[in-house]
Amino acid sequence: MHPAASIIAFTVASGAGFGLIAALGLPAAWGAAPTGALFWWGFVVAFALAIGGLLASTLHLGHPERAVRAFSQWRTSWLSREGVLAVATLAVAGAYALSILGGLPVARILGPVAAVLSLVTVFATSMIYAQLRTVDRWHTPLTPVAFLGFALGSGVTIAAALHAATGEARLWPIAALVFTAIGWIARRRAWNAGDRRAPTSTPETATGLGHLGRVRLFEAPHTGPNYLLKEMGFVVARRHAEKLRILAAGVGGFVPMILDIVAWAGVAPALLLSLSAILLLAGLVVERWLFFAEARHAQMAFYDRSHT
Repeated sequence: MHPAASIIAFTVASGAGFGLIAALGLPAAWGAAPTGALFWWGFVVAFALAIGGLLASTLHLGHPERAVRAFSQWRTSWLSREGVLAVATLAVAGAYALSILGGLPVARILGPVAAVLSLVTVFATSMIYAQLRTVDRWHTPLTPVAFLGFALGSGVTIAAALHAATGEARLWPIAALVFTAIGWIARRRAWNAGDRRAPTSTPETATGLGHLGRVRLFEAPHTGPNYLLKEMGFVVARRHAEKLRILAAGVGGFVPMILDIVAWAGVAPALLLSLSAILLLAGLVVERWLFFAEARHAQMAFYDRSHT
C-alpha cells in the first residue's frame, strides 16, 4: 500500500495525543489529576497532537470538504466510528480540563471516562486496518495491540517527561517502558508472522481458475499506471524493509527504553525522558511507513508478474 505522509502523520500524532489524554485522565480516579505546569503543558500537547493528527488525515481525502460525511456511517464503518469517538473524546477531555481548572469534583469521573474513550478511539483507528481481510499483514489481532501499545507508550513517555519537569517523575518512566515494549513486541511478532504467512489471495484464487492448475499472468490488466497501482501496488525490497525494521525498533524502541530506565534511576529525568519521547515518535514514523509499505492488497494478485 502507498505510505501516504498524511496517514502516517495522522496515526502517529493522534495516537500519541490520545495516549497522553489517557495518561492525564486516568490518575484523576484516585485524586491525582494534573496541576500546575503539568496541567497546562499536558493538555496543550495532547490536544495539539490529537487534533493535528486528525486534520492531517483529511489531506488524504480527494475532497477534504466532504470529511463531515464520514460521521454518518458509524453503524458499519470503523473509519466513521473513529471520527465520532475522536470528537467525543476531545469533548470529554475538554470538559475534564475545565473541571480541573474550576476545582470541580466531577473531574474524578471525567478523567477516567476521557482515558477510556481515548483508548477506544485508538482501537477504532487500528480496526480500520485490522478488519481488512484483503490485506494479510493487517488482518491480525496484533494490529490493535501494537496501535494501543504505541499510543500509550508515546503518550505516557510524554507524560513522564512533563512529570519529570515538575520534579515528580515517580514510576512514570517504568510505565512508559512497559507500554513501549508491548507495542514493539506486538509489531515484531506481526512482522515475523507476515513474513511466514503465505498470501491468501493468489492468481489462482483471484481468477477462480485454481482447479485447472497454476495460473500465469499473460499480460497486466492495464498498459499504464493507474490509481490501483499507485495506492495498492507499492513495493519495498525485503532487504530494505529489514534494515528499516532494525532502524525503527532501535531508534523508537531500544534507545528510548534504555533512556527510560536511566531516567527512572534519577539521572537527568526531564532531559532523558524528553529525548526518549522524541526518539520514540521518530521511530514510529518509520514503523508506520513500513506498516503501509509492506502491506499487499489482495487486488494485486491480478498484477503479479512473478508468475509470468
